[in-house]
This record gives sequence, structure tokens and C-alpha cells, in this order.
Amino acid sequence: MTRRPPVWFDPLLGRLGTARAEDFTRIVTPSSGGRESAVLVLLGEEPGAGPDVLVLQRAATLRNHAGQPAFPGGAADPEDADARATALREANEEVGLDPGSVTVLAELPRLWIPVSDFVVTPVLAWWHDPHPVHPREPAEVAHVARLPVTELVDPDNRMRVRHPSGWIGPAFSARGMLVWGFTAGVIDRLLEMGGWSRPWPHSRVVDLPPVDATPAPSAGTEAADESPVR
Repeated sequence: MTRRPPVWFDPLLGRLGTARAEDFTRIVTPSSGGRESAVLVLLGEEPGAGPDVLVLQRAATLRNHAGQPAFPGGAADPEDADARATALREANEEVGLDPGSVTVLAELPRLWIPVSDFVVTPVLAWWHDPHPVHPREPAEVAHVARLPVTELVDPDNRMRVRHPSGWIGPAFSARGMLVWGFTAGVIDRLLEMGGWSRPWPHSRVVDLPPVDATPAPSAGTEAADESPVR
């Protein structure tokens, strides 16, 4: 049975129909090479609270991307049929997401992350049947949260962060998490395309805190833990 996503998806889906990689990044995706991967950009809705997006925080002890926020996802396996299969498999392995609870709506343009040489396909989906999720491997995933769009677009929760390398990019502070890097860049563009963004002070720039710093700057007092997210 085909499930009709909520009407708040309509502006975003209409805009994604003509989206190009250049709409998300100035980095040109190479025509060949790079490690194929996919992430699940999962939008759900809490009753009376509006849309939200599922984000996890990687464990601070990982060798790569330690402590970083991320969408569920990872590298493609040979048995994965396509990017959608990769994103759903990884989300199940990382946070216990039931693939049957998800309706995939679109694939975003392939985006290249030079530092890790991953070529990432973000897969947009509607969480039509939300259920509790939690880190299945605490050594890899420290925390999972559903971040409400209303909090992400709140000007008090928006800023830019400065990486020690000198890179500066958009960031969001919500539910005790500081979302930055690739994940924040994708969220930033989707909020614009969906018509949800509000004006915010782009002049607010903060240095990226250590990976074990909690709560995030300007965030609420909800601490990260391993309790299921409902």
C-alpha cells in the first residue's frame, strides 16, 4: 500500500525534484572513485509537535568521526541493492530502526566528503510508524535523538562553528546535541527547501568544542543517554 506523506512534506519534495549537488555543497562530486555510502534522512512527527529528524551521535572513542553527529548510515555492502538498501540496513544496525516503519520518498544528489573520500547519497524518508530506537552498539553510537524542526529553526539554536582546521560551517544546538559538519549542512539546505527556515544571526561563530563536551552551546539541559528514543 502506498502511504501518502503529510502535507508538510510537499514543498520539500517539490523542490528536491530539481535539486543538484551544487544546492548542497560547493565541493564537486568526482565522476568516479570514492567509497559509495548512504545515510537515512528520516523525518517523523510527534503528535502536536510537528516534524522532526532522527540524528545520532557517534561514540567519542571511535577512530574516525569520533563524537560527531550523523544521520544513520554508512558504507555500502556488496549485497546492498542500492543506496536505499544501504541506508535502511545501516539504520537498523545502528539504532534498531524497523525498515517496515519507513517510507522512502527520494534520493538526494550524491555528495562527496573529501576528508574520508566517501561519496554519500542522502535518502529522504518519512517515518510513518515511529517506534523506540536506541544505540545498538554503544561502542559506535553514543546517543540517538529526534530533533524537532521547531527547535532546529529557532534562531537561538543556530550558529556557525569553527573547526580547528579553520573550516566554518552551519550548526544547530538542540536536545543536548551540537549538530555540525556534513549533517548540519544537509539539514540547513533541507530547512530552506522545505520553507521552514527562519532568519538567524550568521555572525554568531563559536569554536568547535571537544567531542566529550555536553551539553552543546545554547542547548537545553537534556543530557545524552542510551534510553530509547520514542
